[in-house]
Amino acid sequence: MARHDEGVVTVGRSRTGTIAANTVGIIFGLLMLFPVYWVLNTAFKPESEVKSFTPTFLPIHPTLDNFKSALGEELFLPAMVNGLIITAMAVAAALVVGFLAALAIARFAFYGRKAIILVVLAVQLVPFLALLIPLFLMLQRAELTNTLPGVALVYLVLLLPYTVWTLRGFISGIPRELDEAAMIDGCTRAQVFWRIILPLTGPGLVATSVYGFIQAWNEFIIINTLNSPEKQNLMAWLLYNQTERGTAWGPLMAGAIITSIPVVIFFLLIQRNIATGLTAGAVKG
Repeated sequence: MARHDEGVVTVGRSRTGTIAANTVGIIFGLLMLFPVYWVLNTAFKPESEVKSFTPTFLPIHPTLDNFKSALGEELFLPAMVNGLIITAMAVAAALVVGFLAALAIARFAFYGRKAIILVVLAVQLVPFLALLIPLFLMLQRAELTNTLPGVALVYLVLLLPYTVWTLRGFISGIPRELDEAAMIDGCTRAQVFWRIILPLTGPGLVATSVYGFIQAWNEFIIINTLNSPEKQNLMAWLLYNQTERGTAWGPLMAGAIITSIPVVIFFLLIQRNIATGLTAGAVKG
Protein backbone atom coordinates (compact mmCIF):
# COMPACT_ATOMS: atom_id res chain seq x y z
CA MET A 1 0.00 0.00 0.00
CA ALA A 2 2.87 2.32 0.76
CA ARG A 3 4.36 1.86 -2.70
CA HIS A 4 0.96 2.34 -4.31
CA ASP A 5 0.42 5.55 -2.37
CA GLU A 6 3.87 6.79 -3.37
CA GLY A 7 3.07 6.08 -7.04
CA VAL A 8 -0.20 7.98 -6.78
CA VAL A 9 1.57 10.92 -5.17
CA THR A 10 4.26 10.89 -7.90
CA VAL A 11 1.66 10.80 -10.69
CA GLY A 12 -0.29 13.59 -8.99
CA ARG A 13 2.82 15.74 -8.72
CA SER A 14 3.73 15.13 -12.37
CA ARG A 15 0.24 16.09 -13.49
CA THR A 16 0.33 19.19 -11.34
CA GLY A 17 3.71 20.15 -12.75
CA THR A 18 2.46 19.58 -16.31
CA ILE A 19 -0.62 21.73 -15.72
CA ALA A 20 1.47 24.47 -14.15
CA ALA A 21 3.98 24.40 -17.02
CA ASN A 22 1.21 24.50 -19.62
CA THR A 23 -0.47 27.38 -17.83
CA VAL A 24 2.75 29.38 -17.73
CA GLY A 25 3.34 28.59 -21.42
CA ILE A 26 -0.14 29.73 -22.40
CA ILE A 27 0.17 32.96 -20.41
CA PHE A 28 3.57 33.66 -21.95
CA GLY A 29 2.22 32.95 -25.43
CA LEU A 30 -0.70 35.33 -24.92
CA LEU A 31 1.62 38.05 -23.69
CA MET A 32 3.81 37.61 -26.76
CA LEU A 33 0.84 37.63 -29.16
CA PHE A 34 -0.96 40.60 -27.60
CA PRO A 35 1.21 43.31 -29.28
CA VAL A 36 0.63 41.66 -32.67
CA TYR A 37 -3.10 41.53 -32.00
CA TRP A 38 -3.15 45.20 -30.94
CA VAL A 39 -1.33 46.23 -34.13
CA LEU A 40 -3.98 44.42 -36.19
CA ASN A 41 -6.75 45.91 -34.06
CA THR A 42 -5.44 49.46 -34.45
CA ALA A 43 -4.79 49.12 -38.19
CA PHE A 44 -8.50 48.56 -38.92
CA LYS A 45 -9.81 51.32 -36.62
CA PRO A 46 -10.85 54.76 -37.82
CA GLU A 47 -9.03 57.70 -36.30
CA SER A 48 -11.85 58.50 -33.88
CA GLU A 49 -11.64 55.05 -32.30
CA VAL A 50 -7.85 55.08 -32.18
CA LYS A 51 -7.84 58.36 -30.23
CA SER A 52 -10.73 57.39 -27.97
CA PHE A 53 -10.01 57.43 -24.22
CA THR A 54 -11.91 54.15 -23.86
CA PRO A 55 -9.97 51.37 -25.59
CA THR A 56 -11.89 48.81 -27.64
CA PHE A 57 -10.56 45.33 -28.28
CA LEU A 58 -12.32 45.07 -31.64
CA PRO A 59 -12.94 47.80 -34.25
CA ILE A 60 -16.51 49.08 -33.93
CA HIS A 61 -16.45 50.52 -37.46
CA PRO A 62 -13.70 48.62 -39.36
CA THR A 63 -12.04 50.53 -42.17
CA LEU A 64 -9.28 50.11 -44.77
CA ASP A 65 -8.49 53.82 -44.89
CA ASN A 66 -5.31 53.30 -42.87
CA PHE A 67 -3.94 50.88 -45.46
CA LYS A 68 -4.92 53.23 -48.29
CA SER A 69 -3.17 56.07 -46.50
CA ALA A 70 0.02 54.05 -46.03
CA LEU A 71 0.07 52.73 -49.60
CA GLY A 72 -0.66 56.18 -50.97
CA GLU A 73 2.48 57.73 -49.51
CA GLU A 74 4.99 58.86 -52.11
CA LEU A 75 8.01 56.98 -50.78
CA PHE A 76 6.25 53.74 -49.82
CA LEU A 77 6.79 51.71 -53.01
CA PRO A 78 10.38 52.93 -53.51
CA ALA A 79 11.13 51.99 -49.89
CA MET A 80 9.71 48.49 -50.42
CA VAL A 81 11.72 48.00 -53.62
CA ASN A 82 14.87 49.30 -51.91
CA GLY A 83 14.36 46.90 -49.02
CA LEU A 84 13.89 43.91 -51.33
CA ILE A 85 16.97 44.77 -53.39
CA ILE A 86 19.21 45.34 -50.37
CA THR A 87 17.96 42.23 -48.58
CA ALA A 88 18.39 40.01 -51.64
CA MET A 89 21.91 41.31 -52.28
CA ALA A 90 23.00 40.95 -48.65
CA VAL A 91 21.53 37.47 -48.12
CA ALA A 92 22.85 36.10 -51.42
CA ALA A 93 26.34 37.48 -50.78
CA ALA A 94 26.33 36.21 -47.18
CA LEU A 95 25.33 32.70 -48.28
CA VAL A 96 28.00 32.52 -51.00
CA VAL A 97 30.87 33.99 -48.98
CA GLY A 98 29.79 32.37 -45.73
CA PHE A 99 29.36 28.94 -47.31
CA LEU A 100 32.81 29.00 -48.90
CA ALA A 101 34.39 30.18 -45.64
CA ALA A 102 32.53 27.54 -43.64
CA LEU A 103 33.61 24.88 -46.14
CA ALA A 104 37.25 25.87 -45.78
CA ILE A 105 37.04 25.84 -41.98
CA ALA A 106 35.16 22.54 -41.78
CA ARG A 107 36.99 20.55 -44.47
CA PHE A 108 40.57 21.85 -44.69
CA ALA A 109 43.36 21.96 -42.14
CA PHE A 110 45.43 25.13 -42.44
CA TYR A 111 47.48 27.40 -40.23
CA GLY A 112 45.33 29.76 -38.14
CA ARG A 113 42.12 27.76 -38.56
CA LYS A 114 41.22 27.83 -34.88
CA ALA A 115 42.10 31.51 -34.67
CA ILE A 116 39.65 32.27 -37.48
CA ILE A 117 36.90 30.40 -35.63
CA LEU A 118 37.59 32.41 -32.48
CA VAL A 119 37.59 35.66 -34.47
CA VAL A 120 34.22 34.79 -35.99
CA LEU A 121 32.82 34.29 -32.50
CA ALA A 122 34.52 37.39 -31.11
CA VAL A 123 33.10 39.62 -33.85
CA GLN A 124 29.59 38.73 -32.71
CA LEU A 125 30.42 40.05 -29.24
CA VAL A 126 31.22 43.55 -30.54
CA PRO A 127 28.21 45.92 -30.66
CA PHE A 128 27.67 46.68 -34.31
CA LEU A 129 26.84 50.31 -33.56
CA ALA A 130 30.44 50.74 -32.39
CA LEU A 131 31.55 49.90 -35.94
CA LEU A 132 29.04 52.16 -37.67
CA ILE A 133 31.23 55.28 -37.83
CA PRO A 134 34.32 53.44 -39.17
CA LEU A 135 32.13 51.69 -41.74
CA PHE A 136 30.61 55.01 -42.75
CA LEU A 137 34.08 56.52 -43.28
CA MET A 138 35.16 53.50 -45.33
CA LEU A 139 32.05 53.70 -47.51
CA GLN A 140 32.56 57.43 -47.93
CA ARG A 141 36.07 56.89 -49.26
CA ALA A 142 34.75 54.23 -51.63
CA GLU A 143 31.92 56.57 -52.70
CA LEU A 144 29.29 54.05 -51.60
CA THR A 145 27.42 56.20 -49.10
CA ASN A 146 23.76 56.82 -49.89
CA THR A 147 23.72 53.83 -52.25
CA LEU A 148 21.95 50.48 -52.10
CA PRO A 149 25.14 48.42 -52.70
CA GLY A 150 26.83 50.27 -49.84
CA VAL A 151 24.11 49.31 -47.36
CA ALA A 152 24.07 45.75 -48.72
CA LEU A 153 27.83 45.56 -48.10
CA VAL A 154 27.36 46.64 -44.48
CA TYR A 155 24.58 44.08 -44.04
CA LEU A 156 26.92 41.44 -45.44
CA VAL A 157 29.40 42.26 -42.68
CA LEU A 158 26.55 42.01 -40.17
CA LEU A 159 25.32 38.61 -41.40
CA LEU A 160 28.62 36.93 -42.21
CA PRO A 161 29.75 35.79 -38.71
CA TYR A 162 26.46 34.01 -38.00
CA THR A 163 26.38 32.52 -41.49
CA VAL A 164 29.93 31.14 -41.28
CA TRP A 165 29.47 29.70 -37.82
CA THR A 166 26.09 28.10 -38.60
CA LEU A 167 27.05 26.61 -41.97
CA ARG A 168 30.24 25.24 -40.45
CA GLY A 169 28.07 23.09 -38.19
CA PHE A 170 26.04 21.81 -41.14
CA ILE A 171 29.11 20.95 -43.20
CA SER A 172 30.82 19.29 -40.24
CA GLY A 173 27.74 17.07 -39.92
CA ILE A 174 28.40 15.60 -43.38
CA PRO A 175 30.68 12.52 -42.98
CA ARG A 176 34.08 12.89 -44.60
CA GLU A 177 33.72 9.32 -45.84
CA LEU A 178 31.27 10.58 -48.46
CA ASP A 179 33.94 12.91 -49.85
CA GLU A 180 36.53 10.16 -49.88
CA ALA A 181 34.17 7.65 -51.52
CA ALA A 182 33.28 10.14 -54.25
CA MET A 183 36.95 10.92 -54.95
CA ILE A 184 37.77 7.21 -55.10
CA ASP A 185 35.04 6.88 -57.74
CA GLY A 186 36.79 9.53 -59.81
CA CYS A 187 35.21 12.81 -58.70
CA THR A 188 37.36 15.89 -58.47
CA ARG A 189 37.28 18.20 -55.46
CA ALA A 190 34.95 20.56 -57.35
CA GLN A 191 32.60 17.70 -58.25
CA VAL A 192 32.51 16.59 -54.61
CA PHE A 193 31.52 20.11 -53.70
CA TRP A 194 28.70 20.35 -56.28
CA ARG A 195 27.36 16.78 -56.04
CA ILE A 196 27.86 15.90 -52.37
CA ILE A 197 28.40 18.83 -50.03
CA LEU A 198 26.17 21.47 -51.62
CA PRO A 199 23.01 19.30 -51.92
CA LEU A 200 23.38 17.96 -48.38
CA THR A 201 23.87 21.48 -47.03
CA GLY A 202 20.72 22.73 -48.77
CA PRO A 203 18.49 22.68 -45.66
CA GLY A 204 21.19 24.55 -43.75
CA LEU A 205 21.34 27.23 -46.44
CA VAL A 206 17.57 27.60 -46.21
CA ALA A 207 17.58 27.94 -42.42
CA THR A 208 20.44 30.43 -42.56
CA SER A 209 18.74 32.48 -45.27
CA VAL A 210 15.67 32.88 -43.05
CA TYR A 211 17.75 34.49 -40.32
CA GLY A 212 19.59 36.66 -42.82
CA PHE A 213 16.39 37.79 -44.51
CA ILE A 214 14.76 38.78 -41.23
CA GLN A 215 17.85 40.61 -40.01
CA ALA A 216 18.38 42.56 -43.23
CA TRP A 217 14.71 43.31 -43.84
CA ASN A 218 14.03 44.56 -40.31
CA GLU A 219 17.23 46.59 -39.92
CA PHE A 220 16.68 50.28 -39.28
CA ILE A 221 19.59 52.12 -37.67
CA ILE A 222 22.24 51.44 -40.33
CA ILE A 223 20.19 52.37 -43.37
CA ASN A 224 18.68 55.37 -41.60
CA THR A 225 22.21 56.62 -40.87
CA LEU A 226 23.80 55.95 -44.25
CA ASN A 227 21.05 56.75 -46.75
CA SER A 228 18.66 59.57 -47.55
CA PRO A 229 14.88 58.95 -47.31
CA GLU A 230 14.69 58.18 -51.05
CA LYS A 231 17.06 55.21 -50.61
CA GLN A 232 15.82 53.71 -47.36
CA ASN A 233 13.77 50.63 -46.59
CA LEU A 234 10.28 50.31 -45.12
CA MET A 235 11.53 50.31 -41.53
CA ALA A 236 13.10 53.71 -41.98
CA TRP A 237 10.08 54.82 -44.02
CA LEU A 238 7.82 54.19 -41.03
CA LEU A 239 9.78 56.61 -38.86
CA TYR A 240 10.33 59.21 -41.55
CA ASN A 241 6.70 59.12 -42.64
CA GLN A 242 5.36 59.54 -39.14
CA THR A 243 7.74 62.26 -38.05
CA GLU A 244 6.86 64.29 -41.13
CA ARG A 245 3.15 64.44 -40.37
CA GLY A 246 2.94 63.52 -36.69
CA THR A 247 2.06 60.17 -35.23
CA ALA A 248 -0.95 58.80 -37.07
CA TRP A 249 -1.30 55.49 -35.27
CA GLY A 250 -3.73 53.88 -37.69
CA PRO A 251 -1.59 54.30 -40.83
CA LEU A 252 1.51 53.50 -38.78
CA MET A 253 0.09 50.13 -37.70
CA ALA A 254 -1.15 49.46 -41.22
CA GLY A 255 2.32 50.18 -42.55
CA ALA A 256 3.83 47.86 -39.96
CA ILE A 257 1.55 45.05 -41.13
CA ILE A 258 2.46 45.66 -44.77
CA THR A 259 6.18 45.60 -43.97
CA SER A 260 5.80 42.17 -42.35
CA ILE A 261 4.13 40.62 -45.42
CA PRO A 262 7.37 39.89 -47.37
CA VAL A 263 8.82 38.07 -44.35
CA VAL A 264 5.66 35.97 -44.01
CA ILE A 265 5.65 35.15 -47.73
CA PHE A 266 9.33 34.17 -47.65
CA PHE A 267 8.70 31.99 -44.60
CA LEU A 268 5.73 30.23 -46.23
CA LEU A 269 7.70 29.49 -49.38
CA ILE A 270 10.48 27.67 -47.56
CA GLN A 271 8.74 26.44 -44.42
CA ARG A 272 9.10 22.79 -45.44
CA ASN A 273 12.88 23.03 -45.30
CA ILE A 274 13.16 25.06 -42.12
CA ALA A 275 12.63 22.23 -39.61
CA THR A 276 15.16 20.04 -41.40
CA GLY A 277 17.63 22.87 -41.63
CA LEU A 278 17.36 23.81 -37.96
CA THR A 279 18.05 20.25 -36.78
CA ALA A 280 20.57 19.07 -39.36
CA GLY A 281 23.37 21.24 -38.04
CA ALA A 282 23.05 19.82 -34.53
CA VAL A 283 24.41 16.41 -35.50
CA LYS A 284 28.02 17.34 -35.17
CA GLY A 285 29.78 20.54 -34.13
